Amino acid sequence: MAYRDIRIIGDPVLRTQCEWITDIDDSVKALVEDLLETVDDDGRAGLAANQIGVGMRAFSWNVDGQIGYILNPRIDELDFDEYQDGDEGCLSVPGLWYPTRRAWYARAVGIDLDGKEVVVEGEELMGRCIQHECDHLEGHLYLDRLDRKNRAKAMKELRAQGL
Repeated sequence: MAYRDIRIIGDPVLRTQCEWITDIDDSVKALVEDLLETVDDDGRAGLAANQIGVGMRAFSWNVDGQIGYILNPRIDELDFDEYQDGDEGCLSVPGLWYPTRRAWYARAVGIDLDGKEVVVEGEELMGRCIQHECDHLEGHLYLDRLDRKNRAKAMKELRAQGL
């Protein structure tokens, strides 16, 4: 297992759609170990494979004391009856937090390392995490979801940081 460096905005891997995992081999098993170790740090709620430079559809989470992973996740349910508009941040966009509208509840279905179906679901932070990490796997950052005013402010802050 290895604690991996986080890729930062500007790295093209963050804007590339991740590939579906077709074979669960040693490289996929090592990826899961790295995702679990790297997400297991204070202040980290989720981590997508492309954030550590791997273009495969996998993410890990660390929410409410629960750490886990999912391969080939696809969101199959969002509850838009209630929204959450809380501040959202991203390990790949360091230091920025902006209000980001998300569904209150999200559910994703995928597989584990044994190829068995995994269901990950939750409200509030877990719901936000599922949506955020699945966006990463599609090559999107939370900045893409900001309203026009906040996106302009965020981009200005990034330029000031030299990113």
